[in-house]
Amino acid sequence: MTDPSPEARFAPFGAVETIATSSFQRVVARRLTESWTQIPHVTHHDDIDVTALDAHRGTLTGPVRISPLIFLVKALAKAMAEFPQVNASLSEDGKALILKKYCHIGIAVDGPLGLLVPVLRDADQKDVATLAAELADYSARARDKGLPMSAMSGGCMTITSLGGIGGTGFTPIVNQPEVAILGVTPSRMRPVWDGAAFQPRLMMPLSLSYDHRVINGADAARFVRAIGQALAQPETL
Repeated sequence: MTDPSPEARFAPFGAVETIATSSFQRVVARRLTESWTQIPHVTHHDDIDVTALDAHRGTLTGPVRISPLIFLVKALAKAMAEFPQVNASLSEDGKALILKKYCHIGIAVDGPLGLLVPVLRDADQKDVATLAAELADYSARARDKGLPMSAMSGGCMTITSLGGIGGTGFTPIVNQPEVAILGVTPSRMRPVWDGAAFQPRLMMPLSLSYDHRVINGADAARFVRAIGQALAQPETL
């Protein structure tokens, strides 16, 4: 007996409309399903103090706006150099870890086709202004459906941000063959105890999902702490 059509399954309960998914959406769905079923996911959550970063951004001038996301790219690249197992891929047979000597960071961009992930190449070697200009160009091309597949390949790790939408944390799915993905939600001003009194601090929630076959929980926590330490000194980025 064949499965009933969507109309036959649901129409008895009320009006329905069937919309075909695009080939791109089907490919993304297949890859996400493979990643979720093949990778033992764990998500580590932490709040990072970005008060100094916010103040530093206020001093910057130039033709391109430098968002906190760009500083996060630089901090991530710095932490990946300290934790090489994060900048790696597991061999297909699971018997070897392939360490990458380059640092290409993907940024999930919301466009008409859904989420696209353009890759900022050599993020560790470029300054924030250059990276901001590249991301602005990629985002515009993604919205105009003009982003080529070549711009979305070769990533070492991905950042997915809900900073402009909302939320306090989530569990992003690792983008194979990468072994980790960093989620970020909107920063909020919070009272933080300094040992003597509560001080207002701008805190950025980070959610790191990782492949537990490659990264253990302690290193994941240290990795996110390293990102926070880099962001606490934004002028060095």
